[in-house]
Amino acid sequence: MLATLYESFWKAEYWLPPGYTWADLEDSDDITYPHPKDLLAVVPLTFVLLVIRYGSERIIGLPLSRAMGVRDPRRIKATPNPILESFFQTQNKKPEKDDLSHLASQCSLSVRQIQCWFRRRRNQERPLMSKKFSESCWRFLFYSTSFLDGLFVFYNETWFGKPETVWDGYPKQDFKEQVVHHFVAVTLILFSYSANFVHIGALVLLLHDVSDIFMEACKMLIYTKWRLARDTMFILFAMVFFICRLILFPIKVLHTTYYAFLTNYQVFFGYYFANVLLMVLQGLNAFWFFLILRMFCKLLSDGQVKNDVRSDTEEQDTSDEQLEMRQQKSGKLRSNDAIDIRARGGLKASPACH
Repeated sequence: MLATLYESFWKAEYWLPPGYTWADLEDSDDITYPHPKDLLAVVPLTFVLLVIRYGSERIIGLPLSRAMGVRDPRRIKATPNPILESFFQTQNKKPEKDDLSHLASQCSLSVRQIQCWFRRRRNQERPLMSKKFSESCWRFLFYSTSFLDGLFVFYNETWFGKPETVWDGYPKQDFKEQVVHHFVAVTLILFSYSANFVHIGALVLLLHDVSDIFMEACKMLIYTKWRLARDTMFILFAMVFFICRLILFPIKVLHTTYYAFLTNYQVFFGYYFANVLLMVLQGLNAFWFFLILRMFCKLLSDGQVKNDVRSDTEEQDTSDEQLEMRQQKSGKLRSNDAIDIRARGGLKASPACH
């Protein structure tokens, strides 16, 4: 049964233009073709990338975060409480009003104390600022390397300047939106390699990787609190995103896959399959640019880039003890101000001052 499914899945008419078979893509003495089995190399390479990422975050990311002034906020750990911990792990990390009252009665604490405990416990789950900086640093290095590698591949090729040439000799040549994006991206990569759409696949990656470089650089600057550099990088990111994904991507990729392909080949299942995924990808690009524009409008109105809705921000700890300390400090300041005012009044009224 598995053999039958395998053969049905890899039927040539699904993945290759009419008139071609998988035999046409067999290696010869002077030409090596991509094969689906080559994708098994992804498994060991994944572990290699994990090791490189681990080393990059600790050897490069963490020292760089300290050098750029990233400081982790001081966190107060939640006091161990089995009842509250059980509720946190099994039911809700942000309890409703009724739950807060019930937990307060169970633990003989005030509602405010329960709220404070859950705030501190949620903060313990969040990655530190230096950790988020290191992760962005790794992605910045990864996308930069990927983009530069793409430029090296495209340097002596005509695929970017004349995207219709990606078909020359083919096939005879060597969060919800985030979930959809990753599914589409992985599927396109697997399909483009298996069906020998490697040239157009490389062009798609090149146009998408370049904006990610600026995005991760902007994130790093957000963590450093370098306001001017952060806002400048955000504007650059928005410009590069718009040019590469909403102008060049339709012109260089979508037009080529829809129309240039039809000048030499007949349509087949893989043609529709690839173009549907590319259109979904373009729809996601348009949706993300709408979010970028909304952030840009906030930049113009507020004068600074605010964290987007996906940012995992630290919750401020406003416990009873801190409130009392603030009130005491405020009371002392008011008392000192009153004493100072009376003292000044006394000095002005004293004959010795005249």
